[in-house]
Amino acid sequence: MVSNLQIDSKMNKLYPSAEIALKDIVYDGMVIMAGGFGLCGIPENLIQALLDLKVKDLTIISNNCGVDDFGLGLLLKAGQIRKMVSSYVGENKTFEQKYLNGTLELELNPQGTLAERIRAGGAGIPAFYTKTGVGTMVAEGKEIREFKGEKYLMETSLFADLAIIKGWKADIMGNVIYNKTAQNFNPAMATAATITVCEVEEIVEPGLLDPNAIHTQSIFVKRLVLGEKYQKPIEQKTTRIR
Repeated sequence: MVSNLQIDSKMNKLYPSAEIALKDIVYDGMVIMAGGFGLCGIPENLIQALLDLKVKDLTIISNNCGVDDFGLGLLLKAGQIRKMVSSYVGENKTFEQKYLNGTLELELNPQGTLAERIRAGGAGIPAFYTKTGVGTMVAEGKEIREFKGEKYLMETSLFADLAIIKGWKADIMGNVIYNKTAQNFNPAMATAATITVCEVEEIVEPGLLDPNAIHTQSIFVKRLVLGEKYQKPIEQKTTRIR
């Protein structure tokens, strides 16, 4: 863990809490990327901070919207989300109800397309072509081009005002390692926003992370938070009959 080692203040990106890390940069109507897949690898402390800060009219780019009482579902239930850019909505009844009654805007993406739109945004690529969605509702209103006799759909990249992501371990400069499946959307989102704030479970001194194991380099992380608590619930509990 981090000791009293003296570090240049410009290199020290650690903030004392999730709320303090966000309160001077969030505002109503902003576009936020939120890492995670289901309930795996979600920045739950940063989501709680958004809830406490009561910012509203948010556009959230995330694979899904948590569940009714956890994760991004808390923001949805509080009426803070205006639009979701997602690939999956099946675990959240509040999401379903708000979409059907017209109080939530939804931009639904094939999951691979969503991932590539985020990656492209981080790489500075404004648009790309994919066969996914050609001939379906996904293609409505989008440009279709033909390459080598095959039709492709043009998709635009995604870039956010803020990315909130969840890592496993980081050093105080903001180099981040994710734990197994919790990598999911987090590394790509870290590159695709004006400001990236990362929460982690453990913070160590510089030089203690294996450089070959680092997934997100410090240049992408502007602010760092040591998570105060983690619930890590199971989204779909499946047990074997004994």
